[in-house]
Amino acid sequence: MLASPAVSTRPKKTTGLRYWMLRVLEECDKVSADFSPDPVHDLRVSLRRCRSLADGLMALDPHPDWKAMKKAGKRLFQRLGDLRDIHVMEEWVRKLEKIYVERAPSPALPAEQQNTQPTSDETAQAADAPAETLLKLLKAREDEQKREARAALEEFDRKQWRRWSKSLPARASRIRSGSPLFKHLALERWTEARALHTRALRNRSQTAFHSLRIGIKRFRYIVENFLPAEHRAWSGDLKEMQDLLGEVHDLDVLWSTANSCHVFPDEHSRQRWRERILSQRSKCIDRYRAKMVGENSLWEVWRAALPQGRQIQELASRRMKFWANHLDPDFAHSERVASLALQLYDGLLATAWQPAVDALSARSSLLAAALLHEVGRFKGEKNHHKKSLKLLKAHGNPLGWKPADFHRAAIVARFHRGALPTRRHRLLRDLLPDEQKATIQLAAILRLSNALDAAHDGRIRRIQIENVPVNDDRNRRKRAAGFLLKPPTLNRNEPLIIAAEGYAPLGRSAQTIAAERYLLETVLHRPVIVKLLKNSTRNATKS
Repeated sequence: MLASPAVSTRPKKTTGLRYWMLRVLEECDKVSADFSPDPVHDLRVSLRRCRSLADGLMALDPHPDWKAMKKAGKRLFQRLGDLRDIHVMEEWVRKLEKIYVERAPSPALPAEQQNTQPTSDETAQAADAPAETLLKLLKAREDEQKREARAALEEFDRKQWRRWSKSLPARASRIRSGSPLFKHLALERWTEARALHTRALRNRSQTAFHSLRIGIKRFRYIVENFLPAEHRAWSGDLKEMQDLLGEVHDLDVLWSTANSCHVFPDEHSRQRWRERILSQRSKCIDRYRAKMVGENSLWEVWRAALPQGRQIQELASRRMKFWANHLDPDFAHSERVASLALQLYDGLLATAWQPAVDALSARSSLLAAALLHEVGRFKGEKNHHKKSLKLLKAHGNPLGWKPADFHRAAIVARFHRGALPTRRHRLLRDLLPDEQKATIQLAAILRLSNALDAAHDGRIRRIQIENVPVNDDRNRRKRAAGFLLKPPTLNRNEPLIIAAEGYAPLGRSAQTIAAERYLLETVLHRPVIVKLLKNSTRNATKS
């Protein structure tokens, strides 16, 4: 006799990208058989989960399949949205109708007022008239939207979705949930939502409250999907705030629909329904304000657990490196170029050279440009410097970076190769003169630094300005009569001598270096010489 198979006691996984992507396919089958409110809502929830997971993951992993999956899910999600709105409005009509009847005036009135006051039956009929009219209109629209939803389901590519359900969760598994990088992303969403909160409470418009709801929803999904510890502490409050603002939006849509469909037989009926809707709406907003306004508001509770101070910029830089590492086929080369570029920049500062803009701001732009200059190679080698510019502009400024610094970095990365930057170039002609000059200066430093590792072999590991040796007394600012003296500068016709450890004058990169030093010579108005940096340790050992 065969033994019965053992029943697994392991609980079924109900989280994660793969679970929700497979859940979408299951819910599609249910909706196809029954377009009732619950299946439609469950399918939209599953799609929203997948899209919110993709939204967070593509901020760190820019693989094009994330965007394609989001787009496919969004198309079906939106085409089911009108049907879902009708279901929600039907629920609200029945709820408000019940409130209207329950609060109708009592018929137990003095005899002299009985002829002037409506009876409870008359009141119920007055309440039922707009509700019945609106329900009939919504029912007609529901049939139409069901046909639209059926067409959307037929167009939804389930085979492609199933393929993504295998490949994308594998990519997602490479990024650890709870990572500080997700805390930085959550802080970005918090900052956006907090600004929308301020605007909504200031002008109180329907659009502002709807935007606020979307902002809190985006913040909630990052916490829910990627920060398990914070989610356990905040999930109830986040859901409550989103639901309250969702009800405000639903009531606004209901009132707009009722007005546009002219369902009210008279002004008295219209005013009574308006009072009911405003009453419910005000209750939701008051409950929202009770928890979200003041020194001890939920905003402050959430903010306290997210990155602070210098952590913000440090995590922003880590996020940019993580993002670039997925695009750049040789990110180790870009890191070497960034190191060489900063060594060259700091060495130039030691010669009393100054960029046309703030030195720290320029240094930040140079670092970002050097790390990200090769991301365009993800889309092919040809014109990859131009593709890098487009990718950086599309990515946008990470929280913790000044927008001007990152915008400058994108242009500098564009000029790491190819045509030389000029003030008349379309990317530079609209900039202020100092900004134009600084961009060209940084591009000159990046071009030479990139050339120093043109072979992508890491042979050149370190550089220094030989005219101003490290730890030389000339680098120390001295005082005379109590005043700081300016550091010594190079003589007018003195060349800038760059000593590079590992440089081979007859090596493969020498010709490239010779060509790419031209822009730096133009910027500095002096010759630039690259030579071998002798290993002082080895020489000392020999002697």
